[in-house]
Amino acid sequence: MKYKKIIYSLLLTAFMIGADSCSKKKFDINSNPDDVTDNSVTASVLLPGAQQATSTTIASEFWFLSWWMGQGARSGSYQSFTEEETYAFTNDFHVAVWNQLYSNATNYNLIINKAAEAGSGIYEAIGRIMKSHNFVLLADIYGNVPYSEAFQGTVVATPKYDNAVDVYKGCLADLDLAIERLHDDDATAGAVNPDIESADLIYGGDIESWLKFANTLRLRMLVHLANGISSTTFASDINIGAEVAKFTAEGFIGEGESAMLNPGFSGSKPNPYYRAFNTNESGSASQRDWARANEYAIEYYKYNGDPRINRFYVAPGATQVGIEYGTPSGPAAPIGSALSTVRGPGLTPDGAASDAWIFTSVESLFLQAEARQRGILTTGPTAEELTNAAITESFVWLGLTEAQATTFISNNATYPDVDINAPGGGLFTIISQKWFALNSIAPYELWTDYRRTDIVLGEAVGFAAGPPLSVDPGNKAPNIPVRLFYPQNEFNYNAANVAAQGNINVFTTKIFWDLN
Repeated sequence: MKYKKIIYSLLLTAFMIGADSCSKKKFDINSNPDDVTDNSVTASVLLPGAQQATSTTIASEFWFLSWWMGQGARSGSYQSFTEEETYAFTNDFHVAVWNQLYSNATNYNLIINKAAEAGSGIYEAIGRIMKSHNFVLLADIYGNVPYSEAFQGTVVATPKYDNAVDVYKGCLADLDLAIERLHDDDATAGAVNPDIESADLIYGGDIESWLKFANTLRLRMLVHLANGISSTTFASDINIGAEVAKFTAEGFIGEGESAMLNPGFSGSKPNPYYRAFNTNESGSASQRDWARANEYAIEYYKYNGDPRINRFYVAPGATQVGIEYGTPSGPAAPIGSALSTVRGPGLTPDGAASDAWIFTSVESLFLQAEARQRGILTTGPTAEELTNAAITESFVWLGLTEAQATTFISNNATYPDVDINAPGGGLFTIISQKWFALNSIAPYELWTDYRRTDIVLGEAVGFAAGPPLSVDPGNKAPNIPVRLFYPQNEFNYNAANVAAQGNINVFTTKIFWDLN
């Protein structure tokens, strides 16, 4: 299957989908694709590139969260990363996260519009599901963001910021519409969804799979709203029961059903994770050759006798070796080549030709386990069954066996970080095993777990100096950030609306579902 490269102009900058994720070019969320894209562009042409761009963002833009969650770190032989390790942020700290999620959402918004015009229900549904996927991430990372007035170009040149809970509500409504389209026989007919099997790189236009994706994204949102270790406290006025009632009979993403894609990755067009952390398309070392294993994670995997350690990390010799987060560079620092890297074969089992992931079956099963534990889901497998299934799926997803998972679970019986029935287990077991399983795969989800519950695993506090903490060099930060700053471009071009959000403190201005 050939990868269709999509290049289109935005109002403020030229942006190519799938371009180098390290770029810090400004991106205007007000760009109106209908004003700047040729009328002949169709949903079938846009969809492959949009899906590939999503997988690239997922794989390559959230490594700093893996650092903060105690799974990754910088080699001590490399110069320190000031903002990541000291929390002395500028407003353009990892601006690519904002830029790429909005750029990608622009494409999905255009797909929705083009598909609606043509009556192409499958394309429209996929566009709505994937646009919602991106906006849930934006709301989880930044809180209030432009949503209802975004993508209207000069019609609304300075879009308002919607409350994050309203963004969630908008995404839930879009999932409703997506499911409605997928249940409409006329809208899903082949004649009005041309080339869907080849254009949809994830599920080949399979309606049942997309219904499962929609259900699982809704479940992720509902689980995010659950606060702390209580099974009854929810952080919004969203009607949980009503949303649960909307789950369709197809259920959730199950074993072997991860949302993944492969448009023809190869050594010259490598998988996005492989390109970022292993070897790029020219055969040179990756742009992030400094990425190493965090000492905390290495020792914890070893302590549990967890064979997944060798699927996430590559050992420099006979054993896996990590480094303490924030270790300064210099002659006394550990030699970088002696440290484990984050290039584990479980993440890219076929090297540069490996599939890229967007939403994994592993996360889905952990979400189901937590929802069952909290009482969000009241029927089906028990929380214990789902937790063990999630652990097993993690092993299999990484290239290990069910037998190895069974042995691991058995060997760690009575330990609450593995055994849900052990004293202190329950929700702690689910969250801790999710931390072990989604290492490098979904660090944004682990960061959300850290923020919304009172369960702390692998918090890499590090050192802080200067603003915004105003403490002496060498002092420990009180905690890791609970959100990111809005990018400087918003202050330049949408000043009044971003200023209306008040003074943002990345350590104390919490996302709406974070009540701890």
